[in-house]
Amino acid sequence: MFEKLGHLAVDRRKAVLAIFIVVLIAFGAMAGLAIPRLSGGGYSNPNSDSAKASIYLAQNFHVKDPAVILEVKSPLVITDPAVIASATALEKSIASETGVLKTLSFWSAGNSPTLASKNQHAAYLFIYSTASDVYNATPLGKLIATKYSGSYQNLKIFVNGIAATNSALNEKISKDLALAEGISVPLIFALLLFVFGGMIASATPLIVGVGSIIGSLGIIYLISLATGVSIFALNLITGMGLGLGIDYALLIVNRFREELHHGKNVEEAIVNTVKTAGKTVFYSGLTVFITVGSLIFFPMMFLKSFGYAGMSVVAVAVLVALLPFPAILALIGTNIDKFVVRKSAITPKADGRWSQTARFVMRRPVAVVVLSLTVLAIIASPVRNIAFSQADARVMPASSPIAIAASMATQDFPGQEGNPIEFVIPNGAAFESELKTYEGKVSAVPGIVRVGPEQIADSAVRFSAIHSMAPRSNEAEAMIKVIRDIAAPPGTVIGGVAADYADTQNGIAKTLPWALGWIAIGVLILLFLFTGSIILPIKAVILNIISLGAMMGALTWIFMDGHLGWIVGSFTNTHTIDTSMVILISVVTFALSMDYEVFLLSRIKEEHESGKENVDAVATGLQRSGRIITAAAFLLAIAFAAFLTSGVTNIKTLGFGVAFAVILDASVVRALLVPALMRLFGERNWWAPQWMRRFTISH
Repeated sequence: MFEKLGHLAVDRRKAVLAIFIVVLIAFGAMAGLAIPRLSGGGYSNPNSDSAKASIYLAQNFHVKDPAVILEVKSPLVITDPAVIASATALEKSIASETGVLKTLSFWSAGNSPTLASKNQHAAYLFIYSTASDVYNATPLGKLIATKYSGSYQNLKIFVNGIAATNSALNEKISKDLALAEGISVPLIFALLLFVFGGMIASATPLIVGVGSIIGSLGIIYLISLATGVSIFALNLITGMGLGLGIDYALLIVNRFREELHHGKNVEEAIVNTVKTAGKTVFYSGLTVFITVGSLIFFPMMFLKSFGYAGMSVVAVAVLVALLPFPAILALIGTNIDKFVVRKSAITPKADGRWSQTARFVMRRPVAVVVLSLTVLAIIASPVRNIAFSQADARVMPASSPIAIAASMATQDFPGQEGNPIEFVIPNGAAFESELKTYEGKVSAVPGIVRVGPEQIADSAVRFSAIHSMAPRSNEAEAMIKVIRDIAAPPGTVIGGVAADYADTQNGIAKTLPWALGWIAIGVLILLFLFTGSIILPIKAVILNIISLGAMMGALTWIFMDGHLGWIVGSFTNTHTIDTSMVILISVVTFALSMDYEVFLLSRIKEEHESGKENVDAVATGLQRSGRIITAAAFLLAIAFAAFLTSGVTNIKTLGFGVAFAVILDASVVRALLVPALMRLFGERNWWAPQWMRRFTISH
């Protein structure tokens, strides 16, 4: 198959390139439409009790979450006639805005004490959207924040709420993304220039990287027509598209130049490149595809979005690397080495620094393994203190109006008025005495400020409880567990933001074993097919798990314990890490680690099958691939490390986590642990039962 692809790329090079350009333009047009369709939400578990409660409240009690929440402040008390006049005018003005369904405030609710601050100098104004889903009300959030944030007559206005937060996130992420790309692309080209030594060879991998980003954004737009997609998926598409696309192009270009330097003509070089390096790219991509595909197992749209994005990126990167890119190389031909800036990089050495490193490691395998594992264990040690939570307005920079408004609301109001716990009892009217007892027990739970009045619709009863802690926190999750352990009237369902958070964490915990099982089985089978070994896939999975532990330890040390602020920049330290982001970073780094594992093992196996004994095969394989793996890791690290310039904490976490993990993997794991363990296992590395060998591929 790969040989035929190589011939197709050479024989139909102009036609292949023309089709590629047309498709790229079409997907580029769709890519431009993608960003406005993306959402800042998606953390909820749609299969949970809290989701059922939300649906029941909307259908039977016509209760909606406010899209935007205003905190209205005044130096005067909120019952002062001047404040009442200004607040009434404000509410009337907002009610007339496009997209506003209704408003509710302290003043329009008859001076409701539940909507007033502790010191009576601030009050809430809730704005409800005409959109069926509050997460689709982002335009309203932007309108209100732009037009009303700041001062209104004698009032100070602070804008918060889901729609406003989504709008601010979308705008911030889009700007940060442009900055990250402006930093990473020039740095990546400079590193490519150092690796390849020539202007043309250095520029060609960017074709695959940029093509992967544009193609993936087009696919994400098509997916967004059918289901929700998170705005955070943009960062994964950019980082992974640029990094993975360039990784595959690096492998292809390096092998193409190697074949040319061995005396082959352009056609032979292209065919042999696709047959060898192309096969490696395909299986590497398949491994990454299966790994990131595990994210669609999770019920939350946020994580599913990354699954869609990751699968799209790797599929496009592999497709571009295997057909249009070889066609481009066929057109360039021997000019690939033109415009030299570093002559020593033009001709790869058969025996160089990487080969010498491998032989040094294999002379002292036990010491290297012990020392490497000790270093990784030290880096991983802070993970013992890791604590999880979920993103809220604090992921924004502390100077952001949204973050300021959220902080202000926490200080000024005795409870989470805009985030109550909702209780729905479908046949509650039939359990009046039990219901009163139940409400009393709920009000006694630590953290509950008060229990609101009952509302009846037919035979169903609804009441709410106001609590004092952040709704998306470990404390709120523990409170929900206590409440759900209380004996309740039959059919009771509990909703609200705190319950939603608890259900989301529970949904992740329940899905995680299935996702891990999918990754483990898929990777083990693919690596066996690729290597023909039982031992190598097991070693690869174990080493990657150890590497992940070190990465999570580093995340804990920096983003919870507050170290190395001069590297990651300022952020609001909540002393927790977003659960969904940890899942994402772990899956992505596991996938990329396997990517490099396939690169390395492919070349080692090729040398072993050519007749070299184990030590020589490892040394030559590392020499041939070590430079590419290291360059690929640094390139991908640059693409993700550029996200550290973002003002959004989650994006910083993603950028640092992936960049750190791939550098650690390419240095300690691939350069030291893999050769040392290959030496210790010797020829047993390649062992598999005879009957299984017929299922493996030849290199």
